[in-house]
Amino acid sequence: MTAPALPADSVGIVTPEKLAFHGPLSLDCGRILPRFDLMVETYGTLNAQASNAVLICHALSSDHHAAGYHSPSDRKPGWWDVMIGPGKPIDTRRFFVVCCNNIGGCKGSTGPASTDPESGERYGPDFPIVTVRDWVRAQALLADRLGIRRWAAVAGGSLGGMQALQWAMDYPERIAHAVVIAAAPRLSAQNIAFNEVARQAIRTDPEFHDGRYYQHGTVPRRGLMLARMLGHITYLSDESMGSKFGRELREGKLGYNFDTEFQVESYLRYQGQAFVDRFDANTYLLITKTLDYFDPAAEHGHDLAAACRQARARFLVVSFTSDWRFSPARSREIVQALVAADRPVTYGEITADQGHDSFLMPIPDYLRTLSAYFDRVHQEIAAHAR
Repeated sequence: MTAPALPADSVGIVTPEKLAFHGPLSLDCGRILPRFDLMVETYGTLNAQASNAVLICHALSSDHHAAGYHSPSDRKPGWWDVMIGPGKPIDTRRFFVVCCNNIGGCKGSTGPASTDPESGERYGPDFPIVTVRDWVRAQALLADRLGIRRWAAVAGGSLGGMQALQWAMDYPERIAHAVVIAAAPRLSAQNIAFNEVARQAIRTDPEFHDGRYYQHGTVPRRGLMLARMLGHITYLSDESMGSKFGRELREGKLGYNFDTEFQVESYLRYQGQAFVDRFDANTYLLITKTLDYFDPAAEHGHDLAAACRQARARFLVVSFTSDWRFSPARSREIVQALVAADRPVTYGEITADQGHDSFLMPIPDYLRTLSAYFDRVHQEIAAHAR
C-alpha cells in the first residue's frame, strides 16, 4: 500500500539527532550533571552568517518533534506543524529552526529514565530538579554546538514562552526577538495547586514505588492517567468542551452506573491512557516542579520590570481570550513590565474558544499575527545581510 503524499507545506521526513555534551552542567538546585544528551530536530538551512536561526521551546508534555514526520506512515506531524514549514509563519525557506527535548525529558534527552553514569542505574527520583534557567543554559550550549551566536528569535507557547522570556533576560546579546505565547511571569496559587494534585495522583499510585518503578518492571499507570486527565481539563475551555461534547451520552441513555457514560468521560480516559504509553511519570513530576519554580522577578525584589530591564530583545506577546490556565491578564503583566522597562513589545490578544490549547491551533488571526511578526524578523535579517 502506497503511503499518502505529505502536504506541500510540510518540512517532510525529519530525523532526530542525539547530541552528547561531555562538560558538566551546573544546576540551580546546586547539583551538577557531569554530562548530558539533548535530542534535537532542525528544519531549514542555516545561512552563511548563522543569522537566521529560530529556537522553538516546547511546553510541558511536548518534545523536540515540532514539525514534519518521522516516517511516511505517521498519522500526525510534530506538535507545532501548523506554524513551521514552507509558507507557514515560521517559514523554513527563510529560517533555520531548532527544537530540542529539554533535560529532564523522556524523549531521548537526559532525564529520570536515563542511566546515571555514577551508579550505572536509572536516575529515577534521584534526577535533580531542574529550572527554566537550567534549560536555557543547556540550550545556549546547544547553540554553541550549532555555531549560532545569536538567535533571530526564540519562540514558544506556555512553558515554552517562559523559556523565551528567560532567554531574553539571561542572554540578552544572544537573542534578537522573544515570542512569548500563552505564558505567565509566574504560576498562580491555583496553577501550583493543579500541579500538586497531579503529582499526588502519581506519587500515591501503588505502582509508583517512590519513583523506582523501573526496577519493579511497572508503571504508575493510574496515577499518570489521572494527572493527564486533570491537566487536559485545564488546557481546554468550557466553550470548547461544550461544543465538542456537550452532555452527549455514549449509548444514548443513562446507565445508572459508574461506567463511562458521557462522551467527555470517554475522551478524557482515552487521553489519559494514550499519555501513559508515551510519557514518563518521573518526568511529569519533574517538569511540573519546573513550572512551579519559574519566577524571574524573584531575584529582583519581585519587580518584573526590573527583571525585564536585562533584556535587549524585541518582544511579541500573544494571549487567547478563553485561556483560563494562563489568562490574557497574565500576558498583560508581562507586557506592562516590558513597557515599564522601556523594552519594545507588540501584544496580540486572539479571540479563540479553544482555551490554553489555542497556542497549538491553526486559528486564522493567530497565524496572521505570527506571520506578520516573523516577516519583520526576516526583513531585519535581510537588511543586515546587505
